[in-house]
Amino acid sequence: MKRAFQSMAAIVVFAAAAQTAFAADLPRRPPPDYPTKAPPLRAFDWSGFYVGVNGGYGWGTSRYDFGAAGINRFNVNGGLVGGTIGYNYQFGQTVLGIEGDIDWADINGSAACVAGLCQTKVDWLSTVRGRLGYAIDRFMPFVTAGAAFGDVKANIPGLGSQSNTQAGWTVGGGAEYAFAPNWTIKAEYLYVDLGKFNCNTCGANVKFNENIVRAGLNYKF
Repeated sequence: MKRAFQSMAAIVVFAAAAQTAFAADLPRRPPPDYPTKAPPLRAFDWSGFYVGVNGGYGWGTSRYDFGAAGINRFNVNGGLVGGTIGYNYQFGQTVLGIEGDIDWADINGSAACVAGLCQTKVDWLSTVRGRLGYAIDRFMPFVTAGAAFGDVKANIPGLGSQSNTQAGWTVGGGAEYAFAPNWTIKAEYLYVDLGKFNCNTCGANVKFNENIVRAGLNYKF
């Protein structure tokens, strides 16, 4: 009986040792699969060249100064549409840029004045401006200022007319939004002052200034 128990104990010890050795030879289980975090969305990069189109509406005043005879002011308004080209450079959330545009315009107005009927018309308008923006990912508010140019025509029927290319200044602001990897839309306001010129045939100094609101669509390279 004693030998039987000893034999059974030896068998149990041998089996346990064999199982341990077998388990040691088995490959380790792979770690459980944990859900991986999605990579963070990359902020939109505003740096680069862009081209686009724009269109809008302008309203303002024209002034005829006849000296001692008096001064007449009247409203001028109309639409404009054209093209845009520019470049942005972004560092951090600050965006510096330069932008130029040229628009065909149909901005005009007229009113009775000292010399009869005074008429003012602007056929085209162009600006070259610096821009300073603050990027909030795909949304960027901005301020802008620079030079403005336009063709101003003064006319008094029966007395004379004169057309002059004027240089002045502009200042404004707006906001731009990137709705696709290379496409942005914008809305902006500009105040434009083209100064004054002496219309010799009209006998007056003619001044022109305008408020402009417009929208634009740009493609960024």
